[in-house]
Amino acid sequence: MSEFKEKVTEIKDKVVKGASDAIDSLKKGANTIYNAIDSAKSDIDDPNYNIKKAILDKIKEYDTIIIHRHVRPDGDAIGTSQGLKALIKNSYPEKKVYVASSDKSDYLSFLPKDDNVAKELYDNALAIVVDTGDEARISNQNYKLAKEIIKIDHHDTSADFGVINYCDPTSASCANLIVNLATTFRYELKLNQDAATCLFVGIVTDSGRFRYASADSRCFKEASKLLEYNIDTQSIYTKLYVEEENKFNLKKYVYSKYKMTPNGVAYIYFKDNFGKKHGNLSKEDITSTINLLDSIKGSMIWILFSEGKESTRVRLRSRYINITELASKYNGGGHENACGSTVYNKKQVKELLKDADTLLKEFKLSHKDLY
Repeated sequence: MSEFKEKVTEIKDKVVKGASDAIDSLKKGANTIYNAIDSAKSDIDDPNYNIKKAILDKIKEYDTIIIHRHVRPDGDAIGTSQGLKALIKNSYPEKKVYVASSDKSDYLSFLPKDDNVAKELYDNALAIVVDTGDEARISNQNYKLAKEIIKIDHHDTSADFGVINYCDPTSASCANLIVNLATTFRYELKLNQDAATCLFVGIVTDSGRFRYASADSRCFKEASKLLEYNIDTQSIYTKLYVEEENKFNLKKYVYSKYKMTPNGVAYIYFKDNFGKKHGNLSKEDITSTINLLDSIKGSMIWILFSEGKESTRVRLRSRYINITELASKYNGGGHENACGSTVYNKKQVKELLKDADTLLKEFKLSHKDLY
């Protein structure tokens, strides 16, 4: 009789456990369904959903896709273009995908190299231009030979020139837009480690290592998505920021030679031959020092001038103050707090500094609590 009771108890325990396991499984299944519904609802509620779907449809439509970015490329330009290439190739291995350019960036040489793209490859090809809305600044003008053009950008001054023009100035980087595109259509666009590495470089460089105001919750969320692909962030940061001794001497020069306008605009001017005279520094090395001036108390606009043979390249940065109109006045544009411009003589240099000084003076008069 005791054996019978033990057997009944054993069967009862198994039934109870089986029922409990089944309930847990149903709960997990229900949560998966609810999450899928919430995710789909989020995608549909996305105001950019339709334009992103149009981009996906064009990518699926074409067998040959050629990606372009802007001249004098930064981390976002190269990271986005190479990341998008890797994303498309991983999702659609049968497609021919290239990155075309007419220049390069030495400090980003650890990322994949751009391709040599023959003109005939543009026949019946889709061109995707990333990280610029200025046609004059597109690296390799052969993009115009493509059958159709898509523009993906995040600059305030972005102009339309494609059959699809996707611009979101609230995005911290263009790379963020590609991660968001991949996340929206995660069942069709497949990220991998190569794509994630390139796109992370784009995000981390354009967000100032997540220090700029543009680095919002979306930026962090999309960057964290890339970490799921086991990218080597230590290696990325080492390659981006560990420097030779001549770069440290350049920093010393900036700290000792910068000047200030009457109301606190910090600026420095580099002559055309400066790089050759100081350890064979590149123009990239020189212009990358702009943010060495970003932490001077009371100085909420800082500017770097890099002289060339025919014009002077200007990098403008700010804290709190919108400088897009200032940049636009001097043949440039960009973001609210980070812009580029071009001036052609010393008179324009002085006028730009005067305008920046006036802008900062007016801001200080009405925002005394911020400096």
